[in-house]
Amino acid sequence: MRGRINVLLLGLVVCLLLALSVPLAWSIAARATEGVFADRLNDAERFAGLAEQATTDADLPWLNSELARYQQVYGISAITLDRDGAVRAGAAPSHQALMADPSVHAALSGRRGEPPPLVAPWDHRPLVVAVPVLRAGDVVGAAVTISPTTSLRQQVAWWWGLVAGGVLLAVAVCAWVTDRLARWVLRPVRDLDATTHEIAQGRFDARVTGTAGPPELRRLTASFNSMADAVQTAWQRQRSFVSDASHQLRNPLSALLLRHQALGMDLPSELRGEWADAQAEARRLARILDELLALATAEESVSPPTEIWLGELVDERFASWRSNADERAIELERTGAEVRGFADSTALSSALDAIVDNAIKFSPDGAQVTVDVGRAGDEAIITVLDEGPGLTADEFARIGNRFWRSPRHQNIEGSGLGVSISKALLASFGGHLEVRNRERGLAVSVFVPVPPDQRLTSR
Repeated sequence: MRGRINVLLLGLVVCLLLALSVPLAWSIAARATEGVFADRLNDAERFAGLAEQATTDADLPWLNSELARYQQVYGISAITLDRDGAVRAGAAPSHQALMADPSVHAALSGRRGEPPPLVAPWDHRPLVVAVPVLRAGDVVGAAVTISPTTSLRQQVAWWWGLVAGGVLLAVAVCAWVTDRLARWVLRPVRDLDATTHEIAQGRFDARVTGTAGPPELRRLTASFNSMADAVQTAWQRQRSFVSDASHQLRNPLSALLLRHQALGMDLPSELRGEWADAQAEARRLARILDELLALATAEESVSPPTEIWLGELVDERFASWRSNADERAIELERTGAEVRGFADSTALSSALDAIVDNAIKFSPDGAQVTVDVGRAGDEAIITVLDEGPGLTADEFARIGNRFWRSPRHQNIEGSGLGVSISKALLASFGGHLEVRNRERGLAVSVFVPVPPDQRLTSR
C-alpha cells in the first residue's frame, strides 16, 4: 500500500512540476532567442542604412569592407541584396538556402521578418535576420545577417539543464517526503495487520503497541486493542469454563460409576441388560469429559515450535497405533521421504493420534491404513489414507464441528471431538489439515510448516 500511495503522490507532484517547468524552460529559450534576435536586428538595420548610402558601384568597396570587418570581429555573416535578390555586397554562405528563408522574402517585400519562437538546443539552423533597404520610400534591396546559433543553443541547453536538475531535485525531495509521510500514515495500519495476523494464529495476547500515525488511526488502534481484550477475556472464560466443568464433573462421575458397578452386583438378571446400557452411557460420558479436557488443553498450547524430523516422529508413534490396528487385523504402512518440519512435537503427535485413531476406527477389518510423509512448497505434508466409507458432500461441510458425528457412524465409539482437537493442536504452531474423499476411504492431510531456512524465496 505504501508503494501505491508513493506512486500516486509522486505522480501528482511530477505532473505539477512538469506543468511549471515546461513553460519555464520554453520562456527561457524564447527570451534568449528574442535577445539575440533584437541584437541582430539592430546590426541589420545599421547595414541597411549603410546600403542605403551606397548608391553607386564606387561605394561598394567601402560597404564590403564594413561587412567583412563585422564578420571578422563577430563571426557573423552580413550581406546586402538588391531588389532582385542578387548579392550586392558581402558573401552569402549559401545563396540558394538564403533565398528560401521567409524573413528574406519578407524584407524584399518591404516587411521586417518576425523573430523565431525559440532556438532549441538541437536546432542547428543559423539565425537569419533581414530588414528592407529603402531609398525615397521604395524597397531597393535587403540587409541580412546570418548568425550561427552555437552559443545561443549552449546557453539554452545550460538553462534547460538547470531547470531539469531543479525538477529532479524537487522530485527526489518529494519522494523522500512522501515516503516518510506514507510510513507515518500507514504505520498503524501495518501494526494492525501484523497484530491481526498474530491473533489469527492463536496468539490472543498480541496487541498493537505503536503510538505513531494520524489521530484517527490512533483511535482505531486503541479501539482494536479494547476489542481484542474483550475477545480474549470472553475466550478465556469459555475455555476456563470447559476445563473446570470437565474437571469438576469427572470426579463425581467416576464415583458414580463405581457405585453403579457395585449396585449391579445385587441386581436380578432381568435388569442386567438395562444396567449394562447405563454403564456404557456413563463410560461414554467419561470419555467425552476426557476429550473436553484434551480440547481445552490443546487450545491452551503455547509451546514454541522447533525443528523436527517428521518421519522419525511418525515411526515413533507407529508402535501405539499398531496395537489398536492389530485388534482388527488392519495393516499399517508408512511411505514417503524424510522431511523436516517446524512444529510442536507433542501437539503434532496428539493430532496424529486422533487422526490415525479415526482412520483405524472407520476402516473395515483387514483393511490398510497408510501414513505418507512428503513436502509441497513451504509446507510438509503427513497424509493418512484409510479404506473407510468416506463422507458425503453434506457431511464435508460439518466435519470438524464439535460433537458432530455422521448418522451412519452412531454405532461406532467416539464423541465427535477428534477432528476438533486435531485442528486446535495443529493451529497452535501454524499447521492445518484438509480432508478429501478418495476412491476408497478418506485422505486426511496434515500440513506442517518447514523450517525458515528451507522455505522457498520465490514463487
